[in-house]
This record gives sequence, structure tokens and C-alpha cells, in this order.
Amino acid sequence: MWQVWERMLEIEFVDRSVALAAKAFVSFFPVVIVVAAFMPHGIRMSIFTTVTTRLGVHGKSLATAKQAFATSNSVRRATGVLGLIFTAFYANSFYTALQRVYLRAWRRPPGAGVANHARGLLWMAVLLAFFAVVGGVRQLFGPGLGTLVFVLASFATSIVFWWLTAWLMLRGDVRRRVVLASGVLTGIALTVYAATATLWMPNTVTRNQNQFGFFGVSLALVTWFSGAALCILVGACAAAVCADDPGPIGRLARGSSPSVLAPEAAPALPAPSRPRLADALRMPSQDDT
Repeated sequence: MWQVWERMLEIEFVDRSVALAAKAFVSFFPVVIVVAAFMPHGIRMSIFTTVTTRLGVHGKSLATAKQAFATSNSVRRATGVLGLIFTAFYANSFYTALQRVYLRAWRRPPGAGVANHARGLLWMAVLLAFFAVVGGVRQLFGPGLGTLVFVLASFATSIVFWWLTAWLMLRGDVRRRVVLASGVLTGIALTVYAATATLWMPNTVTRNQNQFGFFGVSLALVTWFSGAALCILVGACAAAVCADDPGPIGRLARGSSPSVLAPEAAPALPAPSRPRLADALRMPSQDDT
């Protein structure tokens, strides 16, 4: 447990979680709305169901969110070709910020290129497919039994999705068996977090909306994204620590091979000096942006 904490200090988890939440709000969320507007109505509503359920949005805020997904014609007219280009740019911007978290957590050297941008678009496509599948299950079974099926389907697909996410973010440098731990830990953390959001998020949205109007809804969303970003950071750091563990946990994560990395991967970066809490709270340097 202490090693996970040190790894989180090493990647400056406070700064990373805040930056990732901000990127999610200004880049990821608009991309979901724009891309969903170009999809068939059924898929669009499935994505809407997944997003609002995980955010725990109800009441007036739910009606406001539904308008953003339902008015697809106006979104398509307002987007245009240039808007689609910017949408791809926003999607890649969020992917890059998320990838930076995984590379730092696993001590991988930085790097980019055309292939990396292609991975970003592939990841966004897989994410939207994940939203559509989970939301479709919820709509298919309805309330009651549908809620249980939705939770189970969401949990299972979350693990698979975050397993694939970790492998893509690390550019295939870490073996798929090893990054499975990241998918399991992140999937569990985000599923529990989304379930608890149904308890506190509606009151947060309502209170902020009454006090600040639409801007208050934005603040509530940033709060949710900050918590979700912290879950992702914990999952990435804990999986990396488990992979390096010399004991039974590490052997379970690595399987039959003692190596964490794929055969063609570059060596891991050296561990930094003992991290401090002050390092995690520091402002990002120019190299981090």
C-alpha cells in the first residue's frame, strides 16, 4: 500500500488528476456530444443513458443533458467540416493527457507519432462503443432487473475496456497479461465510484444549479471528473506496483514470464529519488504541458 502511495506521489497525482478532469470537461465531453449527434437515434440514446447514469444526473439537469443529445440536427448543422477537425483534435488532446498518466505510472519513456494519434482515435471509438453497449443493455431490460443487468454488464465491460486502454496507452510496451491488473483495478474503482455518484451527485447538481445556474452544473461535472480521474490514477499506479512486486502478487500479475515488458520494448525509466507530497502538489512545468 505504501508503495502505491509513493508511486502516486511520483506522478504528481494531485496535478495529474486536476489536469485530466479539466481535459475531460473541455475536450472529452464535447467530443461525446458531437460524435453522438452523427449516430443513429438508438445508439445516441444508449450513449446518453450510460453517460447520465454514471454521472448520477437526475431531475432538471437530466432534462438539460438530454437536450444536448436529442437535438442532433442542430449539433450537426453547427459542427461542419471544421468542427469535425477540431473534434478529432480535442479527442486526441484528452487521449494524450490520459496517456501521460499511464506512461508516468509505469515509468515508460515519452514518445509520440502518427501511430499514437491513430491509437487516440481508436480509443475514442472503442469508448463510444462501450457507452453504446452498456446503455443498450439498460434500455433493453428496463428498470428492476435491468438495473442489475446494467451493473453487471457495466462492470464486465469496464474491466475489458480499461484493460485495452492501459495496453493502448502504454503503446504495447507492457505485456497484455500484466496490464490486465490495471483493467481490473480501474474497472472496479470506477464502477464503485459511479454507483456512489447516484447518492451524492443529484444533490450536488441541484444545489450548484440553484446557486450558480448552468455554470453550477459545469462545476458539478468537473467535481465528478476529478473523482473519476483519481480512480484512474490509483488503478494505473497500483497495477504498476503489483507488476513489479517480487512476491505472489507480482507472480500472479506477470504469469509464467518474469518480464513485465514486451520483448521489443525499451527498458523502463529509472525510479526517481524518494518522492514527497510537496512534489505531488507542485505546479506543472513547461515539459509537462
